[in-house]
Formats: sequence, C-alpha cells, structure tokens
Amino acid sequence: MKHTNDEKHYGSRSGWLRAAVLGANDGILSTASIVIGVSAGSATKENIVLAGIAGLVAGAFSMAAGEYVSVSSQSDIETADLKREEQELRETPDEELEELAKIYEKRGLDKELSKQVAHQLTAHNALEAHARDELGINEITQAKPLQAALSSCGAFAFGGILPVIVALLAPLNGMEYVQYLSATLFLIVLGTISAKAGGSNVKKAVLRITFWGTIAMGMTALIGYWFGMNVF
Repeated sequence: MKHTNDEKHYGSRSGWLRAAVLGANDGILSTASIVIGVSAGSATKENIVLAGIAGLVAGAFSMAAGEYVSVSSQSDIETADLKREEQELRETPDEELEELAKIYEKRGLDKELSKQVAHQLTAHNALEAHARDELGINEITQAKPLQAALSSCGAFAFGGILPVIVALLAPLNGMEYVQYLSATLFLIVLGTISAKAGGSNVKKAVLRITFWGTIAMGMTALIGYWFGMNVF
C-alpha cells in the first residue's frame, strides 16, 4: 500500500522548471545554430567564437527581459483579479459565498455540503478560497517575474556557454558537424534531466527536443552554406 508521504508531485516545480528548461534549451540551440551558420560561411575561428559569445550574451539578456515582461504581465492580471475579488467580498459577501458554494457543487459535492464547505473556507480566509477555487491562483501557480527572469537568464547562459566551449576546442575544419553532434548530445542530456525533474516521459522529451533542435541547426547551416560569406 502506498503511503501519502511517499507520493511525489511536481506541480510546485512548474514555474522555475519551465523557465530553466526553456532558457537552457534556447541557449544551446541559439548559440550552436549561430556557430554552425557562421562556421559554414566563415574562414576564421575568431569570427566563429566571437559570434557565439555575442549570441550568448544577447540571448541571455533577451531571455531575461522577455520572461520578466511576460510573467510581470501575468502577475499584473492576477493582482487586478485579486483586488477586484477583494472588493466584491466587501460589497457583496452573500453573493460571493453563494458563488463559492456553486463551484463546489459543480465539482461533485451535494448542495448542503457545498454550503458548509464554502462557509468554513470563507470564515478561514475568504480571499484565499476565492483566489484558489474561483480564479485558479495559488502559491504554486502564482506568477513570479523575478524568479522566472533569473532562471531564464542563468539557464540560457549555462546552455549557451557549451557550444562556445566546443567552438574554442574543436578544429575549424568540420566545425559545424562537431557542433551539431555535441549540441544534440547536450539537448539529449537536457531533455532527460528536465523530464526526470518534472516526472514526465523521458523518451518523449528527448525526441521532441532533438527533433526541433536538428531542424533549427540544419536551417542555419543551410543559410551559412548558401550565402557562403564572412559575416564580419
């Protein structure tokens, strides 16, 4: 028999895990794609490494800014909803109580029990009850802009530095092939780690991340070969 203490739930990780995985994935793909594209059309390693570093720095700050703005917008909406709900609780408490009871009734409780639950939760913390059960806002899902921005920036930088290191160590001839193979390996490791951390299917995560990664890197290599020019 399974004990409740042994159960593992991963919902509390969804916010930072999403930002971290997205950041690392973009870091690997964006930087590796830039290096592959430039190496396909450049004759010097200096240009390739410089392009990789520039892409790494720009991408990390861009990810942080984008994530902060996006999650801040979500946070603003949640804050506005909570303020509106708080005002409604002050002005029309009976209607709000009835609304909460109907929510529990729709979820399967009988009418009398729904009213009892609504009464008790309202007495305990009315705003918290409405935020959770009416608006779908709780501590786990609530938007955290700074956390998301820092996670994305750090993860992108971590992922992006890997192709740069490969560019420094790999020979110029065949650089794009070395980058593709190493980036694919990094993506497989990332997909495995993220799947295990989130309790999801490892095979599906790895296939998804490597498939789209291959397309992204293949397209930039094609563009590099097509133009065949030094970008600096």
